[in-house]
Amino acid sequence: MQLVSPKARKTQPDSAEWQARVDLAAAHRLAHLQGFSEGIFNHLTLAVPGKPDRYYQIPFGLHWSEVTASCLLEVDCVDGRVLSGSGEVERSAFCIHAPMHRLLPNNAAAVFHTHQPYASALARLEDPRIEPIGQTEIGFLDEVVYDQEYTGLAFDPVEGERLASVLGPERTVLFMGNHGVAVCGASVAAAYDRLFYLERACQVQLYAMWTGQPRRRVPDAIVNKTIAQYGDSPVYGGKPACEHHFAALKRMLDRSEPDYCD
Repeated sequence: MQLVSPKARKTQPDSAEWQARVDLAAAHRLAHLQGFSEGIFNHLTLAVPGKPDRYYQIPFGLHWSEVTASCLLEVDCVDGRVLSGSGEVERSAFCIHAPMHRLLPNNAAAVFHTHQPYASALARLEDPRIEPIGQTEIGFLDEVVYDQEYTGLAFDPVEGERLASVLGPERTVLFMGNHGVAVCGASVAAAYDRLFYLERACQVQLYAMWTGQPRRRVPDAIVNKTIAQYGDSPVYGGKPACEHHFAALKRMLDRSEPDYCD
């Protein structure tokens, strides 16, 4: 089911590129509504379908609540030039995201870097690891890698290359020590779904920690069983659960903020 508004259908081509723009615009709006944004900073980017040399990024200074499908820039992955659209490229976005899109094309079509509060709080602890204390947390145990080498503001693509090497081609969630998180996915739906549930996992773990009571860890055998079950989850309607989740969130936007499709 295509969730582009009727207005957008009349004025924009029915193409993979336009649908990618609509999805990325929706992700920005949703991230603001769900408390994942931080002013005009942080970055949600997406490789342009069929054009691996470029990615979509919002112009610097735009609030995530203002993002529309048509406002996105196309940015060159190598030198950061604006290839399409109007506005400036935020430097740290290019330096973090472009190397990930370039070096991890199979698992980083979408790269979402945020300072969302609960995940960022966990990233600031001496031991930031997600613990096997509940079902949601267990779902991330084989997806997460932890980087404890904070190097300052990312104004050089070398830092993005370093982060890409830490994440590697098999993992999709990077905890950035003293900083935030980066979440990758093969699509906007996959990355946003992962971002949403990562924040919930971190929130619940921190709540459990704040009680001061001992946390009940799930036995290793059950952890391994649950991870395997996540990997073999049922598919409904021929689509993974992340696509159903993101479609439902976009329907929410269609009711309240349909201009994201413009």
